Amino acid sequence: MAMDLTLQQIVEGIPKSLLNASDRELEGFQKIIEETIKLREGQRNLQVMIKNFSSSQIQRS
Repeated sequence: MAMDLTLQQIVEGIPKSLLNASDRELEGFQKIIEETIKLREGQRNLQVMIKNFSSSQIQRS
């Protein structure tokens, strides 16, 4: 379920170190976030593939 956050709640959750980061540091952080999202999507896809494989094996038995 999606949680609706106000802008103030989002800002309050950002560490000061991130707010004071340089452009270069923010670019590095953005790359980390992007790769994390890719990993999560890959994990979800893998779980679906395993579930589908398991279901097909059960049906063959």
